[in-house]
Amino acid sequence: MSPIRKLAGYTVLAKIGEGAKSDIYAVQDSRSKQVWALKHVLFENEKDDRFLEQAQREYTIGSKLSHPAIRRIKKMVKQRKMFKVQSVALVMELVDANTLDQQLPRSYEGAIDIFRQVSEALSHMHERGYVHADMKPTNVLITEAGEVKVIDLGQACPVGTVKKRIQGTPGYMAPEQAAREAIDERTDIFNLGAMMYWVLTREVIPTAMPPQGGDGPLASTRDIDEVARATPPHEVNAMVPEGLSDLVMQCVEKDRKDRPESMLSVLHRLDSLSRDMAERGR
Repeated sequence: MSPIRKLAGYTVLAKIGEGAKSDIYAVQDSRSKQVWALKHVLFENEKDDRFLEQAQREYTIGSKLSHPAIRRIKKMVKQRKMFKVQSVALVMELVDANTLDQQLPRSYEGAIDIFRQVSEALSHMHERGYVHADMKPTNVLITEAGEVKVIDLGQACPVGTVKKRIQGTPGYMAPEQAAREAIDERTDIFNLGAMMYWVLTREVIPTAMPPQGGDGPLASTRDIDEVARATPPHEVNAMVPEGLSDLVMQCVEKDRKDRPESMLSVLHRLDSLSRDMAERGR
């Protein structure tokens, strides 16, 4: 098969990645010579409709966000045939970076700085009325300078959404996602806490998930109640600061009412931990 040379009017330079039913390319605008990332989702059968819908939702939500720690989405190009959308292309900011699981922080100070930047990005989303709903290490890009870019808004939704399908990633999804209840800001707090837990321990927390995955039946309240409580990070790794460990455990409380009240609250806690560590390092 010959390589793709043009997509959505852009010159394809290289394929740089792939996701669920999508391919990511580095492309160039022939007029401005600006280089972008382009996510291409192609309709092949009826099961692909939801991936096309996710890409369109990613653009709708992404176009309403403006934060340096969230990858910018420039525009969407749809191709139709007989009034049916056949493909969606998202033209996005090209970031020279690795995902968090590939470029782990080298110190706890560095980890807290990454967590702070992600919290700032999610707080911005919440202020605009949206939740990310899929925060995990592979959805965070880290540049060599340590700057964060939150990516993949395919599962993002307005605050209060009750999804038709169970969506989330085992080890990171909140109990209310498994039970298909309303998604809100504290869902992102759980997802972030689960991500922080993995970064600090290299282990995923035990979470409820239907055996058949996202298309299976709802997880029952009993299933969720029986999920074992995660071991606090500082007990898994004695080097983890206890204050940071306590924050993580509060973020991953099964009952959302027991989690921090807002992402801004999480950010303030991280700021305080960062200052404390800086003071002790002097």
